[in-house]
Amino acid sequence: MSHIAVIGGSGFASLPGMEFLEEVCPETPYGQPSAPIQRGRLAGGDFLFLSRHGLQHRIPPHAVNYRANIWALKSLGAERVVGLAAVGGIHAAYGPRLLAAPDHLIDYTHGRDQTFHEGGEAGVVHIDFTRPYCEALRADLLRRARAAGIAMVDGGTHGVTQGPRLETAAEIRRMERDGCDLVGMTGMPEAALARELGLCYACLAFVVNWAAGKAEGEIAFSELEANMAACVDPIQRILTALVSVEA
Repeated sequence: MSHIAVIGGSGFASLPGMEFLEEVCPETPYGQPSAPIQRGRLAGGDFLFLSRHGLQHRIPPHAVNYRANIWALKSLGAERVVGLAAVGGIHAAYGPRLLAAPDHLIDYTHGRDQTFHEGGEAGVVHIDFTRPYCEALRADLLRRARAAGIAMVDGGTHGVTQGPRLETAAEIRRMERDGCDLVGMTGMPEAALARELGLCYACLAFVVNWAAGKAEGEIAFSELEANMAACVDPIQRILTALVSVEA
């Protein structure tokens, strides 16, 4: 049984270097997960891998079945979950190709299924979400990065927008006033759903572009893709070190 899971976002439909063991697609009360879940091995450690946007990257952020994804990972024995997130940099300290383990988030999404607990006869269930990420897993990611000589920022506020369009410059200015350092589209309700099921969840964010209005001109998608590709190797090294302790 694999106790750690990785949810891959943009740029990570699979995990390079993974030794494939098997593919499973568990039934959930919320439908099918985004893709079959792969059991794999890195450096002798077993883990689960799920492609958040599907194997062909065809599911936009607002249409991801977050409830099915998290439920499926839990049902397969996951206890710790790392959510990979390609993000834009808002604060000057969070430039392209930087890795970060954010410690706070602000949710700007709407219309997504936010909870497993929908009231009725089952009642209303509240969770404490003061600190949305698992501090133990965040610390472990940072420790593994330092040991590998990879720079990773400790902390930051992750603003989660609806997508799939990128934000306007005015929206980014508002987010900056709100205290956001990073902007992405998939961090919620993923983090809250993991908390509801008692999973230790952390975000490994990688900056692929300056957010709208934070650099001259429009966002160049060719540059975004190059920055994304440059982040693959350091992320794989961190995850390999993290997963190896699970062996």
